[in-house]
Amino acid sequence: MIPAGYLASKGEMNLFAVIGSGIAGSLAGAIFNYYLAMWVGRKFLLKYGKYMLIHERTIFKMEQFFEKHGHISTFSGRLLPGIRQYISLPAGIAKMNLKQFMFFTSLGAGIWVVILTLLGYYLGANEILVKTYMKEIVIFLVAGLVVLGSTYIFIKRKRSDA
Repeated sequence: MIPAGYLASKGEMNLFAVIGSGIAGSLAGAIFNYYLAMWVGRKFLLKYGKYMLIHERTIFKMEQFFEKHGHISTFSGRLLPGIRQYISLPAGIAKMNLKQFMFFTSLGAGIWVVILTLLGYYLGANEILVKTYMKEIVIFLVAGLVVLGSTYIFIKRKRSDA
């Protein structure tokens, strides 16, 4: 996304087309992984999970968790490097509502696509600045997710106590 943003700054690509394509590509890959996990994942885990220390009870709990909290997990997982590529798998295994999955996947992926594209657009070929800001953005997003997650848990506990 950064190189495409840079090319958009030079007028060689359209910035909005770059962002739209990035989000569409992220969503297409996520949907593929979602259906792959839904088709193969649960059966595979039920059959071979015990060899990976994943018991049937764990799979059931994961499915319940995604039924109640899948939207926030999908959104926050899309913001975390290293996790965003794989969050579709548990969502597919748990058969998370597809419309919710697509919305929160697009939202989370869209944030990254916009950030990375705009970094390329505004910072251009200055690789040192890109690396510096990328680290700060990741730290900011992780801190934001901690706050968001804590707030979510706090609200859920308050509602269950009432």
